[in-house]
Amino acid sequence: MKARPRDGLFVFGIFSTMKKTAPIGIFDSGVGGTSIWKEIHQLLPYENTIYLADSANAPYGNRSETEIVSLSIKNTEMLIAMDCKLIVVACNTATTNAIDLLRKNYTIPIIGIEPAIKPAALQTQSKSIGILATKGTLSSALFHKTSKAFTKDISVIEIVGEGLVPLIEKGALNSPELQKLLLEYTAPMVAANIDYLVLGCSHYPYLIPQLKEILPDTVTIIDSGEAVARQTKNMLATLNLLSEEIKTPTLQFYTNAETGTLKFLLHEFKDSIIIQKKEF
Repeated sequence: MKARPRDGLFVFGIFSTMKKTAPIGIFDSGVGGTSIWKEIHQLLPYENTIYLADSANAPYGNRSETEIVSLSIKNTEMLIAMDCKLIVVACNTATTNAIDLLRKNYTIPIIGIEPAIKPAALQTQSKSIGILATKGTLSSALFHKTSKAFTKDISVIEIVGEGLVPLIEKGALNSPELQKLLLEYTAPMVAANIDYLVLGCSHYPYLIPQLKEILPDTVTIIDSGEAVARQTKNMLATLNLLSEEIKTPTLQFYTNAETGTLKFLLHEFKDSIIIQKKEF
């Protein structure tokens, strides 16, 4: 990568000789984006990947826009320095607050993740949908723009999942505290007769088993992971950067906190991944 300064940031030019074997870079405010990584790895099993879990700064959802942008720049530049061919912002809060700036200032392809409001709004029969997300996502301009575009004549119950990300970061998926919060947050949605629940944080897919026990069978839970994986594949195909199906990929995970929760959430891949603690 070559860099030149612009407006206090750096713009990186992608060499035309970019190798197909270069890794896909993925970052999140912590371990939650591994739910996105799993979708990408399932669809693109031969791709090398590098995942950054910025758990030391989680959750992003309670931070200011300035802080979120600064952290997103840090993660993006680290992945570029590691020669990634494409970056996935596997964090709803980082996407809704920083994606436009990242795309403006870096030439590397960047894919974001937004709450799946559109499919929920188009498919709802009760005309009532719930959105569980972080404060940073729900208060962002991009979220409001998307919501306004697709939710006319639809009741939208927006709930800030305060406290959920720290519990997931600790691996406390079956704790009484988490169960209590989920009951509290879903109660207004059930009362409003929602038939779709949109998960607006990449950590939240890890809560789907618990949510299915709480919510009526008539509620469909949706997230953006599969759509992000498809978009990643399409982007790489367009750029002729898909890795060839002939090798065992290198799957690297870096966290600036303890590695325990990553190992717990990725236990089924333990024989094929590398997890390391790293300062960043």
